[in-house]
Amino acid sequence: MTETKTEYGYGNAVPCDDGEFAGWYYWNHDPFETQSGPFFMRREEDGSYLSAFRAKDHHMNGAGFMHGGCLMTFADFALFAIATDELNGAAAVTMNLSTDFLGAAKPGALMEARGEVTRGGGKTIFVRGLITADGEPASSFTGIIRSFKKS
Repeated sequence: MTETKTEYGYGNAVPCDDGEFAGWYYWNHDPFETQSGPFFMRREEDGSYLSAFRAKDHHMNGAGFMHGGCLMTFADFALFAIATDELNGAAAVTMNLSTDFLGAAKPGALMEARGEVTRGGGKTIFVRGLITADGEPASSFTGIIRSFKKS
């Protein structure tokens, strides 16, 4: 896929062309997220951002439920999707990510993350959100993002 300027403000957010998430977007610059997910995002009609992926066997732990590290990686992805407008195309890093595990997710579940920016307006952005598995709470998260200029 070629790099595309999108409504997400990132030159490396590209549209998904096929499958269940056709028409959604993902960042192709993070090899860890790509291998861990892949995770997708889109802007909803109300202006908020929804992140999602379909739970597969490689997302599970030894007990057959979604691995907590996968949920945290998805939460980290969702932080940046939720804060897209606040970031306005700036590069950023995660300064803090806290997660509470609320329920199990099994293979095949539709995983979705929604949230809000609780404080922005500067280089430090505070976000909170909820991840669901087939509509049932799987984890809640809060995070802090720090934006910076690329050198």
